Order: sequence, then structure tokens, then C-alpha cells
Amino acid sequence: MISQNIVEWGKPLQQALRETPSPQGTEVLIKVKFCGVCHSDVHIRDGYFDLGGGRKFQMAERGMKLPVTLGHEPFGTVLSGGPQAGALPIGEDRLVYPWTGCGQCDRCAEGIDNWCPAPRYIGVQAPGGYADHLLVPHSRYLIDSTGIDPSYAPILACSGLTTYSAARKLMPCKPSDWIVIMGAGGLGLMAVAMLKAMGHDNIAVCEIDESKWSTAREMGAKETFNPLEEDSLRKIQTLQGGVWGVIDLVGAQSTANLGIACLRKGGRYVVVGLYGGEIPLSLVTMAQRAITVQGSYVGSLQELREVVALAQSGKLKSIPIATCSMEEISGVLDRLKAGTVLGRVVAKI
Repeated sequence: MISQNIVEWGKPLQQALRETPSPQGTEVLIKVKFCGVCHSDVHIRDGYFDLGGGRKFQMAERGMKLPVTLGHEPFGTVLSGGPQAGALPIGEDRLVYPWTGCGQCDRCAEGIDNWCPAPRYIGVQAPGGYADHLLVPHSRYLIDSTGIDPSYAPILACSGLTTYSAARKLMPCKPSDWIVIMGAGGLGLMAVAMLKAMGHDNIAVCEIDESKWSTAREMGAKETFNPLEEDSLRKIQTLQGGVWGVIDLVGAQSTANLGIACLRKGGRYVVVGLYGGEIPLSLVTMAQRAITVQGSYVGSLQELREVVALAQSGKLKSIPIATCSMEEISGVLDRLKAGTVLGRVVAKI
């Protein structure tokens, strides 16, 4: 099998040729057809996440050993399974839920593998989809996405799932309540599309690259703001009825400060982005304003099924998608780091 791997932290991916794995136990072997290229892989390739205050979350210190095959948005054809895999849809295409856990703990038993304390995420702790073959630990992680364009389906397992899970944390609220999205990259555009598919009306987007504003409005945003403008907070606070919720898909100190400050009383701020940093937070004003500050990381297996159903229903509008070859993935990661990608890029394997 052929794969694109990290062989040195912070350096371009390198191609490798090795023996195609054989599925054992409940494992399922997939022939990868497409795999989304995600901004999270920029941080993983660099070898760390910025925790703020000069602290870093080092991948090497968290159990990742080089070489590593990234790619947590795989889609492909079911080829075979291990002796305990049971009946499989051999020859059929499936979307893969990548946020797999240990399979033994209570969280995994509850179907929220993404909260497993010992995760085995595909493309992070386990080999991922930047390869022509992939082992999936169990057939329950295979999702039938029939009717969805196979070049679009892969991003549902990450950007689709991530934004859906974050949006659910803002519910219940009225469709007319204002929700602000921080960032108009692939996740930001997907968040707008997701909220529209969930029946929400009033959506605003904060994005420093004003060339992305028109696309955000095409996806359903009613208002756009440049957070770098001195009076951006005042402008956001003039939205009628105030801001009920913020989904921060950047996750930087500046977006967090602005997002929390713009909330009306009782509002909710959900941080998703992993740009990094830290913020001071007044406990007194947090209580007096009755606001909620919450983190959200990807989503559960059931939530992915719900996202796929939304897409199959036709309610979820597709964001701009471009394709690349496996050999171009590393260059796409460079572009994601520079912030020059509109929408999402999916590798055709």
C-alpha cells in the first residue's frame, strides 16, 4: 500500500510503500477513495498544539510515534474483514467514523468514543486515510452515505460532525436568535450551512479575510464583520435582540475575547478551533451575565448518522469543495496554514 506520512515533525509529508495490512478480529479493510484534508492536520504535522502561556501540547509526548499516517476523513470501498467482523457490505462504499476509542470503557459503550480517555482516533493515534488502504476497528464505524457525492461525503465525518455537535450545544433557541460564527474557512462555511439545515435564520460571520464574505453570505449568513476593526464589538452588539450564541471555529485569544464579550445575558460561547492560546475570564461577570463557556470536540457516532441523514435529505448545502492528489496533500496543508483555502479540499486517493 502507498501512504503519505509524517517522518519528521514540521516537515513535508513523505510517501512510503509498505505491505497492505490484513484485518484481524473485528477489523475491516477499506480501499480508500477519498480523504478530506483538515486544518487539524496542520497542527499535528507541526508536532504540537499551542496551549498558551508558552506551553505546548507535544504530540510526541502524547503517544504519537513517527512515522505517522494522517487523514481522519476517509471514504472508501469495503474489501474484507477479520474473523470476528461479521457480515459486511463487501464491495460497497462507506463513510468512516474516525473518532474511535478503546472499545472497552463506559464512554465507548455509550457510543461517545470521542470522549474516550484512551482514544484511538483514525489518522491520529491510528493510521489514517492519507493512504490507499485503511483498517477500521469495527464495522459499526461504517456509515452508509448513499446519495451523497463521494467527494463531499468525507468532510461530513469531521467538519460536518464538528459543526453539528457544536451547534447542538447552542440549542434550544429561537431560529431568530443571532448566532455568530468565528471564521469563514471550511469549518465556518460548514457551520453556516449546518445551522441553515437545522432551521436557523439569523447567522453572522466574523472573518478577517473579506474576500470570503460573499461565500459566507451565499451559504446563508445574513451579516459579516471584520473582527480586526476597532468597533467590531459595538457593531456585533447592535444585532437586534443581542447575540445568543457564538461558535468559535478559530479558537484564538482574540476570537475568544470578542466572542465572549459580544454575548447577551444568558448567552453561550462554544469553542471548537485549535489555533491556540489562553484567555483571562472574570468569574464575577461570568456569573452575573449568566453566560456559558463550553468546549466542543468533534462528535459522537450517532451525531454523524444524523449529519449524514441531513445531507441525504437535501437540507445541508454543500460548501465549496476542491480535490487534489495524494501527492499534493502536504502542499494543501501549507495552504491551510496560510489561510488561503476557500471551503475544503478532499484528496482523491
